[in-house]
Amino acid sequence: MNPVRQSGRIPARALHGTVAVLTTCGLLLTACATNGPEQTSARLSPVHTPQGAANAASTVPVPPGLQRYYGQELRWKTCPDAPAFQCTTLKAPLDYAHPDAGDINLAAARKKATRTGATRIGSLLFNFGGPGVSAIDALTATSDRYASLNAAYDLVALDPRGVGHSTLVDCGTDTSPATGKTGMSSTSTDADIDQDVALWAKIAAACARHAGRLLPHVGTLDAARDMDLMRALLGDEQLHYIGWSYGTYLGASYAELFPSRVGRMVFDGAVDPSRNAASFYLNQARGYQVAWEAFAADCAARDDCPVGHSVKEAGHTLDSLVARLDRSPLQQGKDIVVNGQVVLTMTAVLLRYPHWPALRQILREVLAGDTTTLLKLLVAVLPGNLGDQSETAVHCLSSTFDGRYTADRTKASLAEFVRVAPQFGKAWVSNLSSCTSWPVPANQTAHPITAPGAAPILVVGTTRDPATPYNNAQALARQLQSGRLLTWDGDGHTAYGQGSTCIDNAVDHYLLEGRLPRVGTICTDAPDNGNKPVGSAPETPTPAGMRR
Repeated sequence: MNPVRQSGRIPARALHGTVAVLTTCGLLLTACATNGPEQTSARLSPVHTPQGAANAASTVPVPPGLQRYYGQELRWKTCPDAPAFQCTTLKAPLDYAHPDAGDINLAAARKKATRTGATRIGSLLFNFGGPGVSAIDALTATSDRYASLNAAYDLVALDPRGVGHSTLVDCGTDTSPATGKTGMSSTSTDADIDQDVALWAKIAAACARHAGRLLPHVGTLDAARDMDLMRALLGDEQLHYIGWSYGTYLGASYAELFPSRVGRMVFDGAVDPSRNAASFYLNQARGYQVAWEAFAADCAARDDCPVGHSVKEAGHTLDSLVARLDRSPLQQGKDIVVNGQVVLTMTAVLLRYPHWPALRQILREVLAGDTTTLLKLLVAVLPGNLGDQSETAVHCLSSTFDGRYTADRTKASLAEFVRVAPQFGKAWVSNLSSCTSWPVPANQTAHPITAPGAAPILVVGTTRDPATPYNNAQALARQLQSGRLLTWDGDGHTAYGQGSTCIDNAVDHYLLEGRLPRVGTICTDAPDNGNKPVGSAPETPTPAGMRR
């Protein structure tokens, strides 16, 4: 699922034809409705969920052979870059099946609850998606959004293994984006697909050289086991958790492994664990197409729409612009070239954000040969650590690919991708070969997760979410025996914290009081899709979709 809430930046790996750089941001609000026509606030029904035993040693049995990990003492100290938070490092086994094979370091941060005593619930663990997103950077940058939760919970971020401030999957500078493309694929000729497959193979070989010992042990199942270790060291009987995008897959994996330890959990922007990779990418390509057509329909009703006055005309205009810039890129200074890949990438970013005024402005300017606004936003998506391949490493262990996607098999899939997503299918099909040469096979298969015996889990879906389409949330809520679906009739990736009072209240009521929204609740807040000043990076980064 793609970018995220990171210290005011959109971490985007603009490379090798992956669907990198896509993010979201806040919206406005108004109302909420259930399945009927009435407009109301979300209706809630009481449920019974166990509360964490704060500041008490966990009485949940320790898994065999892991006593020394579950018995360690956390030493918290003020975080140097976030003085409102405390930071710590804990040890986890590199290999849970062989705990004597060595340790791995996990970084964590917390912001203590502002209330104490009987009204304090425990700890609330955050994961903002990715995979590959630092939960610590994301939470420390956005914690003020969760002041109501912080009254009753310690807000806790744990960087998953291989990610961020934990032991990092660093594959060396020979995986630099400079060796690949400058954004999402805008063409998919046979030569393009061959190039993608070769580039993925180059990255895989570099990761095997630089991080080979770590690669088998950074999957979602290991990260879920780390969350249980974190739960125990925090002194909580159950894990209270909120996860966005890929974080829903991580949370669902935890619920499957440890259903009796599930506390209050919220999954926003859900991943459907029963989809294999081909189905996932095809569905995601369709999601971006739906988002583009929603933008195009809104734009077409405006006198100043830069891409035409019908959805069909808008699609043709975007296709023509991308093709023209791939043939004749706009050179801005000595080192910056704006080609079709860059324009398509920024279009996807602003659909995910969503920031429709900025997208209209960028398209209007670029059609006239002006890249001023685009370049201001592009600065926000330039990569950081060039050797960081944590996203790829986690992704390739956490997905099943129906066998390896060779160049020929990827080429055979192209027509279907373009059929369901005329503007984005070429970009997404290149992801199919991302793990073809990966040195470690996946250790999870695509299957429904039911988590029998788990406490109620609230699944939140946005109807026009491009990165994790709404049908994912519907599917996961059905699969989970204790799942409850909450719907936002809206745009952009994820819902909680994006400006919907209805969604925010429903999620807060559940996490703070254990009350679920009524079955069938649909929030209909009417956001403005980003009517904010343009020309700067999104004010706060937000979750990502599993595999950008």
